[in-house]
Amino acid sequence: MPATILRRLAQSVPTLFIVVTLSFFLVRLAPGGPFDLERPLPAAAMENLRRVYGLDQPLLVQYGRYLAALVRGDLGPSFSVRDLSVAELFARGLPVSMTLGGLALLVALLLGTGLGVLSALRRGSWLDHAVTTLGTFALTVPGFVVAPLLQIAFGLSLRWLPVGGWDDGAPRNLVLPVATLALPQVAVIARLARAGLVEVFDRPHWRTLRALGLPPRILALHALRGAALPVVSYLGPAAAGLLTGSVVVETVFGLPGIGRYFVDGAINRDYTLVLGTVVLIAVFVLVLNLVADLACALIDPRSRDVG
Repeated sequence: MPATILRRLAQSVPTLFIVVTLSFFLVRLAPGGPFDLERPLPAAAMENLRRVYGLDQPLLVQYGRYLAALVRGDLGPSFSVRDLSVAELFARGLPVSMTLGGLALLVALLLGTGLGVLSALRRGSWLDHAVTTLGTFALTVPGFVVAPLLQIAFGLSLRWLPVGGWDDGAPRNLVLPVATLALPQVAVIARLARAGLVEVFDRPHWRTLRALGLPPRILALHALRGAALPVVSYLGPAAAGLLTGSVVVETVFGLPGIGRYFVDGAINRDYTLVLGTVVLIAVFVLVLNLVADLACALIDPRSRDVG
């Protein structure tokens, strides 16, 4: 197991390098710049700003400096938010995104697994078809449609919940964004759990146990370990996406998370903020995929030799 961890970490370094390199040059190729305003600055002021932030240097020099700073853990200053670094902005936004993402992941895991188990136990019944239909609906309707619908229904019409705002993480402010984030993940986890259980139930020894009269609930409880591999494998990238924030959800609900900073950075051509967000998401994806792989190895030792 330690050798596997070291090998995966060594493989992550070139992956992260490629992500950073591509993102750096793609961001710089986009039209506009961080200091392009509706009322253009005087040429002298523009040149002074470019010199202060190192934008007057050749692109390869800027790239080398950014890599050197990144190795030291320095994500650079924000071009759009004065007097704050990208790391300081992340220190503010990451707790918000991780709170939303963690709650959404927990809700999705519990609800999705439960629905998947019920669907597998009642295969071919109306409950199975209902879960499949609702899952398809949840996957096809995008978040930018679900979020306003929830705001209209529970915020404006029923007035049960606020339509936006953070309010220091008050539970009432978390319900709608967490529900929006969790809905598609519930559908995916339910499908994966159902498919895994159905595959286990179709094996000869499980059919024999069912024929001998072992209750379905007991069967499902013991079959969950064998059916958990696809769910655990999916949780790595899913958790990375949820924990680092959702652009749509945080923008619609006005939440000060990583996703909203990414939108603001893209609009304002804030190079360092956009690159910092990409680096953060890439690190989360690599680390959580490694955690998911290790969990799969603990659940099923046969998967340790895969890859």
